[in-house]
Amino acid sequence: MFQPFLFQQDSEALSVSDVNAHIKAVLEEDDALADVRVQGEVSNFKKHTSGHVYFTLRDSASALKCVMWRTSAIRLPALPRDGERVVARGRVGVYERDGAYQLYCESLTLEGAGNLYAQFELLKQKLAAEGLFDETRKRPLPAFPRVIGIATSPTGAALQDVLNILRRRFPLAQVLLAPAQVQGDDAPPTLVRAIRQLNETGQCDVILVARGGGSAEDLWPFNDERVVRAVAGSAAPVVSGVGHEIDFTLTDFAADVRAPTPSAAAELITPDINDLRLQVDGLSQALTQMAGARVNAERERLISLQRALRAYSPIGQIARAKQRVADLRQRLQAAAVSLVQLNRARLDGAANRLNAIGPQATLARGYAIVTRENGAIVRSVRNVKPGDNVRVRVSDGTFVTKTIDDGR
Repeated sequence: MFQPFLFQQDSEALSVSDVNAHIKAVLEEDDALADVRVQGEVSNFKKHTSGHVYFTLRDSASALKCVMWRTSAIRLPALPRDGERVVARGRVGVYERDGAYQLYCESLTLEGAGNLYAQFELLKQKLAAEGLFDETRKRPLPAFPRVIGIATSPTGAALQDVLNILRRRFPLAQVLLAPAQVQGDDAPPTLVRAIRQLNETGQCDVILVARGGGSAEDLWPFNDERVVRAVAGSAAPVVSGVGHEIDFTLTDFAADVRAPTPSAAAELITPDINDLRLQVDGLSQALTQMAGARVNAERERLISLQRALRAYSPIGQIARAKQRVADLRQRLQAAAVSLVQLNRARLDGAANRLNAIGPQATLARGYAIVTRENGAIVRSVRNVKPGDNVRVRVSDGTFVTKTIDDGR
């Protein structure tokens, strides 16, 4: 059992930490504060980025600081808002750093909502046990939906927000609206009918179940078992865009994708046409470059084949043969000219040699050729007698003379 400090006038002064630790121990030893239900009005509600929530419970005379850790907050069907009256259940403890006591909440129930939270948990457990919330059932959303079905109120602001985003992001998609009530006791049957009608068309690539924010009671139709089963049994993938980011309904768990708001759901189910334009431009440029490279490669290949064809075609062979004949003819002509010139040179040389040793050359040196009238060459004086006519040939002509006897 906890033993309190004994404060004496002359005792040593305690530190602040000692006092806060003592108060913490006193409160945590009190069984009445270990599990307490507190009723009050919510104020200063704040959700931290960590997921923890902080708020104050007030009545007409007092206030109590409260904190709910993320692990408890995520189990709530909807987070409370300032001004709402709730019943909080938890334990009272002390935050030693600030010397402040607070209620560490484990659950919250809206006052006047009856046993809604208990109903929510029971139905959630039942449907989860049937596998309606299993991740293996979740289907991927189509990348380029042609037809988008919407089950929502035709007069609600959520529909206009969704349509504005769809027109901006992906105007190519066709929208089919199945009107439904999204609040009140008559809402669940209309939501079920809307989902069924959209599926019966056989045209919807994806279905959006949407509603704007509201209190837990306002959103309660989306916790209706009939609606949850219709969402889970949809032939087309379903996106749940109900309430605000802090709101959770059983429809969120049954849907293939949960969006924090209707507007966010519209963005989830459609690509951005501007991004698509950029992708198409990039692909077009890449295709042009690839086509150009392919054309150049095929052109080079064609040129190479044409060269090979010319090299092996009969026309090419004939052309080469003609060229060889022309070359041979030219060589033959050159050889003939050379041979004629060579023979002429040889003939001229022989003629020169012949002239050098021939009678004409001898005559040119002063000699003469003497022949008888019958043409016989006089080689000796014995071949003639005085008074014979003889023909004398000299270098520049011939003349006739008679022989005489010189007496020798």
